[in-house]
Amino acid sequence: MINLTVNGEAHRWDGDPSLPLLWYLRDESGLTGTKYGCGQALCGACTVHVGGQAVRACITAMQDVADQNVVTIEGLHPTGDHPVQKAWRELQVPQCGFCQTGQIMQAAMLLQDNPKPTDEQIREQMAGNICRCGCYTRIEAAIRLAATGV
Repeated sequence: MINLTVNGEAHRWDGDPSLPLLWYLRDESGLTGTKYGCGQALCGACTVHVGGQAVRACITAMQDVADQNVVTIEGLHPTGDHPVQKAWRELQVPQCGFCQTGQIMQAAMLLQDNPKPTDEQIREQMAGNICRCGCYTRIEAAIRLAATGV
């Protein structure tokens, strides 16, 4: 039995301990905001927070999140008003939107760890999150805006 907390709610998993967290979140918990992109931790679409770290849910096994706190895009802020989410809306960051939950989760962790990042630090920390539409300029601008507290 694997116990974990997802978005503040206690969960128990009695299934395959090697099941990727991504599929538990989407299929078992109905939290579909976390997206499947590449399945190899190369694109960042599946980024969630586990134990205060940004991780790729597609390669993180359920056994690796035992007794951990998991936060998905649905749990980042109860009304969607995390500073990063507000900045994303204000600057109309998404084009297609597919990668945006992973981008937001990575950006939120960046600002938690470094509230006033330089442009270079933003680019470095966000480099593992791919935007197929090329919205990088707007993503970086939104992170800079969120760092001001919006």
